[in-house]
Amino acid sequence: MLQHLRHAEIMRRVRLSGATSVADLARQLGVSPSTIRRDLEVLDRDGTLKRVRGGALADMDADDDLPFAEVVALAEQDKEAVAVRAAQLVRDGDVVLLDIGTTTMRLARHLRGRRITVVTSSLAVLDVLRTDPAVELLLLGGMVRRTYHSLVGVLTEEALSQVVADRVFLGASGVRPDGQLVDTTLAEVPVKRAMIAAAAQVVLLVDRHKFPGTGALRVCGPEDIDVIVTNDGADGMTLGNCAAAGAEVLLA
Repeated sequence: MLQHLRHAEIMRRVRLSGATSVADLARQLGVSPSTIRRDLEVLDRDGTLKRVRGGALADMDADDDLPFAEVVALAEQDKEAVAVRAAQLVRDGDVVLLDIGTTTMRLARHLRGRRITVVTSSLAVLDVLRTDPAVELLLLGGMVRRTYHSLVGVLTEEALSQVVADRVFLGASGVRPDGQLVDTTLAEVPVKRAMIAAAAQVVLLVDRHKFPGTGALRVCGPEDIDVIVTNDGADGMTLGNCAAAGAEVLLA
């Protein structure tokens, strides 16, 4: 992983948990602890996090959201593999809910030309599918969250109460070791819950780096997830707990 991508991933993980250790970051990113220590020193000098003994703390004065363009560049191959596998679950005629996020944006690319209906709160998905005559595209209303190309708020949630979908493809900040699905952004959590309620099947799209993951806000439990699409190399204990709760695990 290139240094600037590693720095972005470190910041994402520190923001998710509020604090993290050198050992955890080294394990999650597949690099040596000494590399992580050097990265943390650079990020501390830049003022983007606070270096502490054994790890780092989030800078609470910093913007909580990484720019969408930066998130797109993280774990690109893993996200693409998840998107390709997820597209195989979609049948012609389906009504599909697409959550926000960079992996669902990639999934949308693999749904172009399909005779399906896509309902979404993602402006990134809109950009992918807006010119496709085969896909019937329904954009949920709401307040624009510019940093992450999404629509949120009571209007979004109210619109979802009118939707009946065959399946939702859901994103998340991470999955805790006990299988709890978590996120970091207060405005997105109610939308995700409304999407779960609107769909007959819930499919979670998360690359292997989010197993296990951390976050301050609970979206749902593992019993609410029907299918998980992730990569080989995702944490086995976390996946095992999800499977024990009834989720089917598909590795891309």
